[in-house]
Amino acid sequence: MKKVLIIQNKRIGDVLISSVIANNFKAKHPDSEIHFMAYDFTHGVLVNNPNIDKIISINDQELKKIDVLFKTIRAVRKEKYDIIFDPYSKTQSRLICKFSGAKQTIGHKSRKKLGNLGYYTNPVAIAKEKTKICGKAIEDRIHLLQQAGSFESIDYEPKIFLTTKEQTQNYLGEHANQKIVVLGILGSTPQKSMPYAYVAQMADFITSNYEVKVLFNYAPNQKQEAQKIYALCKNKSNILLDIYAKNIRDFIQIMNQCTALVANEGGTVHIAKALNKPTFTIFSPYVNKDHWASFEDGIKHHSVHLLEMKPNLFADFTFEERKKIEKNPEELYLQLTPEMILPELDRFLKNTI
Repeated sequence: MKKVLIIQNKRIGDVLISSVIANNFKAKHPDSEIHFMAYDFTHGVLVNNPNIDKIISINDQELKKIDVLFKTIRAVRKEKYDIIFDPYSKTQSRLICKFSGAKQTIGHKSRKKLGNLGYYTNPVAIAKEKTKICGKAIEDRIHLLQQAGSFESIDYEPKIFLTTKEQTQNYLGEHANQKIVVLGILGSTPQKSMPYAYVAQMADFITSNYEVKVLFNYAPNQKQEAQKIYALCKNKSNILLDIYAKNIRDFIQIMNQCTALVANEGGTVHIAKALNKPTFTIFSPYVNKDHWASFEDGIKHHSVHLLEMKPNLFADFTFEERKKIEKNPEELYLQLTPEMILPELDRFLKNTI
């Protein structure tokens, strides 16, 4: 029996797609014991996964403390893992791998010349381009998996596992039998959020042209901002503002009972895809679409990116200017206008509603 640890201390989407390592490893080695280390706020996408035997909870702020990091390293050493996969591949996880005592440690090579200091027994170069429809982020994780042996049949699709109660309980009340489009009105970070006026125009377009309800998806701490967007909308009677998820697991259960998702690129998109729901993704201007656009066929899963509309936009930008854009992409978001988005959204909805 092999004992395996997967380290993915990042956001929800990263954690969900990294679970493909566990799914494929367990399929080949059903007697293996697989542990998954992830930040506490991401666990909802891992709960009930039969391929993960234990979820190790880490607090993102606490792990930055040296004494907590040392304590975590000691706890990992005590487990005596055979293999550690590190798709996170940052300083904290690299140090955990280096001093873990594991027989095999597998992670991504640093792009810095002096960054590969013997952290891994199997350092893997990150691919420059995607070669499969699953997207480069998933491909990179499968490349890590393949360092641990030959896997003839690979399942590239992340999975979310719901209990019978979660599948059958009514989370939508009187709207349970209606077609509902979940609209991600705010990104997980300000850098992934569209201008409020644009979001309101999208909501109005959907409710004016399709017999659906639009469910505003937002975090509990974003309610005040959600109300600002709601105030800008014309068809308020077709918008569901007060059915919202208090946590990731709640969102999973709500999304499972809805028709489709329209949202900024992020964890909610990956969740909807794992639930086999159609998705329309709006990419932040600075995000590399090839990395995160998974399983897109232009029909069930479709997306828009400013660079597709203006392919030469970044050509004259310096590296410093691009970093400024990443910190504050509002100016570029304003260039991705509803006039650009709505024809693509209309094409998507005609195929899925």
